[in-house]
Amino acid sequence: MKTAVLLSGGVDSSVALRELQNRGGHQLTAFYLKIWLEDELSHLGDCPWEEDLAYARAVCDQAGVKLKVLPLQTEYYARVVEYALTELKAGHTPSPDIFCNQRVKFGAFYEKVGEEFDLVASGHYGVVKHEDGVAKLFRSPDVVKDQSYFLSHLSQQQVSRIEFPIGAYPKAHVRALAQRYKLANKDRKDSQGICFLGKIKYNDFVQHYLGQRPGSIVDRESGKKLGDHRGFWFHTIGQRSGLGLGNGPWYVVGKDVDTNVVLVSHQEYRADQSRTDFLVGNLTWIHRPPQAGEELTCKLRHGPELLDCRVEPVIDPTVAEPRLRVVLGKGDGGIAPGQFSVFYSGPECLGAGMILSVLE
Repeated sequence: MKTAVLLSGGVDSSVALRELQNRGGHQLTAFYLKIWLEDELSHLGDCPWEEDLAYARAVCDQAGVKLKVLPLQTEYYARVVEYALTELKAGHTPSPDIFCNQRVKFGAFYEKVGEEFDLVASGHYGVVKHEDGVAKLFRSPDVVKDQSYFLSHLSQQQVSRIEFPIGAYPKAHVRALAQRYKLANKDRKDSQGICFLGKIKYNDFVQHYLGQRPGSIVDRESGKKLGDHRGFWFHTIGQRSGLGLGNGPWYVVGKDVDTNVVLVSHQEYRADQSRTDFLVGNLTWIHRPPQAGEELTCKLRHGPELLDCRVEPVIDPTVAEPRLRVVLGKGDGGIAPGQFSVFYSGPECLGAGMILSVLE
């Protein structure tokens, strides 16, 4: 079976490559996807793609697997970065890593070379099972490392051709395998943050493209100005750190794009700002939508927390796209337009929807 392996230079994808090789039955070709914005953003900090590529080459040389470098910077900027910037300017909270998987790693990559391969493998933590003629995505048993949130926007066509060789392993086991295989990157730390930024600070990236727009930080309860901000796009709903306010803790609870105001609430009012109802659109289902009355859980962000929820269709003759009203079993203080709500039936990830608005 001809299998393409997406190799990042990190431990997870390197172990995934060796595990596939050990299992046999795969004719492997490794690909390093060059999506760093190193040329345009080089003045902001180090872009470690050269270091990543060196590790990827070392792993492939040891395994005797051919490595190809595929430049996808243009596609990444057009399909992911422009989306993120548009959402930030609208005062929303974008999820670029979700679109990175859907539009680039398993999108543009498929378009470029996908026809040459039967499967595409990566080091993601998630489990793909083929049942009753369809491909299903399940959470990884490692609840901390599980990446189903970032994979939730994939289509049936995409998931049906994916292999996650380490998807069901605990992280500790992956680290042990890296030592056993004596990989060149066996002691390398895990990468953090948005995939194209590397060591570049997120706020520096935002300022490069959007600049600064100073405005006021206002207490939602009293209407009193508490401080100043450099631009509402530097702040996210639910944020606590980095506000520079005394007598806290304070939390960001809203943004008024028109007046350029960031609204905050003190800890004592935190519970009052929690919400249970929101509207989602841009719905994608991996193989089926939720059934009527089905018991569901959802994630509002990457991490182990699952929230009980129920969904109901929203009928609006003025809107063409399907929408759902989501009602949580308990309130959450960090719900924001632009985020994705990812839906689960038991351990299975059904799909996702973008949060359009929070309902009072």
